[in-house]
Amino acid sequence: MWVVGVRRLLVALCAMGVCVGVLCVRAAGAEASLARERPNVVVLVVDTLRADYIGSYGGRALTPNIDRLPRTGLRFTRFFNEAMPTGPARRSIMTGRRVFPFRGWRPYLGLVPGPGWAPIANLRTTFTSLMRRNGYWTSYVTDNPFLADAGVFGGFRGSFDLFANTRGRVSAERLEAVTQRDVRSWLVPEVRIPRMIEKMRRYNARTSSYWRDEARSTVARTYTTGAAVLERALGRQPFALVVDTFEPHEPWTPPRHYIDLYRDRRYRGSEPGIALYRPVRRWLSDARAPQVIARLRDLYAAELTMTDRWLGVFLDRLDTLGLSSNTIVVFTADHGHLLGDHGWTGKTPSMLHPALIQSPLILVDPRGRMAGRTTGYFASTHDIAPTLLAMTGIRRPKAMNGVSLAPFLRGEAPPARRLAYGGYGNYFYARTGSWALVSDNRGLRPRLFALKADRGERHNVAHRHPAVVSRLARQVRARAGGRLPHYRYRP
Repeated sequence: MWVVGVRRLLVALCAMGVCVGVLCVRAAGAEASLARERPNVVVLVVDTLRADYIGSYGGRALTPNIDRLPRTGLRFTRFFNEAMPTGPARRSIMTGRRVFPFRGWRPYLGLVPGPGWAPIANLRTTFTSLMRRNGYWTSYVTDNPFLADAGVFGGFRGSFDLFANTRGRVSAERLEAVTQRDVRSWLVPEVRIPRMIEKMRRYNARTSSYWRDEARSTVARTYTTGAAVLERALGRQPFALVVDTFEPHEPWTPPRHYIDLYRDRRYRGSEPGIALYRPVRRWLSDARAPQVIARLRDLYAAELTMTDRWLGVFLDRLDTLGLSSNTIVVFTADHGHLLGDHGWTGKTPSMLHPALIQSPLILVDPRGRMAGRTTGYFASTHDIAPTLLAMTGIRRPKAMNGVSLAPFLRGEAPPARRLAYGGYGNYFYARTGSWALVSDNRGLRPRLFALKADRGERHNVAHRHPAVVSRLARQVRARAGGRLPHYRYRP
């Protein structure tokens, strides 16, 4: 099938006068030879995934399928998302460009009204579009509500040979099937406010209350659909497939057998399936907080283990189809989630600590290079696209300002990167091996942490080291092209 695709491409080029006569014949032969050698590409994106919960990253969650990947690939231990949350992170992944700072932002219909939430301006510059123009068959499988449904991402969906929406629908019939008892069982009393009740009700309707049958969950649909797409892609090699699941994004309502892996059997009452985005002390009493936060962390771990179980279905299919030996696999995520860390729950732009900004990155080379190895290089989301283009022999456009991580596979190193920086909303972070700075984009209320003495980032020492604060902020502005924007918006 790939030969047919290449021939059609070359016929079209000849018709446009790009090459004629014998040149076309020679180009056809060269292209066919290249197609046989080029690897397939699979990019696995998981939403709201904290690196520190993954087993192979030293976490407490049971993630045997994620843990399969570092055994055959290179694991990055200092991967910080340069643009957050969901929407900005995916723009960064797909385009290979820094998205932060969010200059010129304006609200878009169907997207979250926050800085950085915008469609991809030039769809020809995504790594999948570049691969498609170079003979790859491309597909995107997702239950992400913005990519799957928002009108402004219609062009993005149309840029693939196949786009599969596994999100599911909310019908009147499904809404009627969700009882008040079901809703209340996943909301602690402190969260039973109208908007959260309605959110949980609609979520249960869309996912068919999957705690009763996990096969109905969107993560199950996404990975089983991805596995089916692999069978279709088998005859269309080389292919580039992105499988992007919205799990383990909240609400967290996993089946009981996953909760039982972590549960404190002394816990009684409804489950904290959703946490409010605010300081813990503002929605939980001192007496209630320890128990509820501990249960919240258990639910998150349980949801992650369920996500991992269905990822295994996809990875097994990749193996049984014999594709592992010729497929690059990238596993990553867009951001984490605060689960009582630093006194907060939710995704809060001012709390740019590892619980929120550090995600996994695992790069699996089909030739087995660097299998089982780790690196502390400061990698980020905008490095993924240029890495994949380098590994598939496709020239990267000048607009891509991420670095290729492919040199690691040759035992070499990319250009030195001693500063990691990025942002969320009106806040930015800057990190070196010794310091971590979190600040308002205007430089207000900076918080500085000395990492060697304070790995947990609990003690703000900005007042003791104003010169360090100024230096890091200055370095971020220099790399970001000047003064950082600040917007008036309602988070």
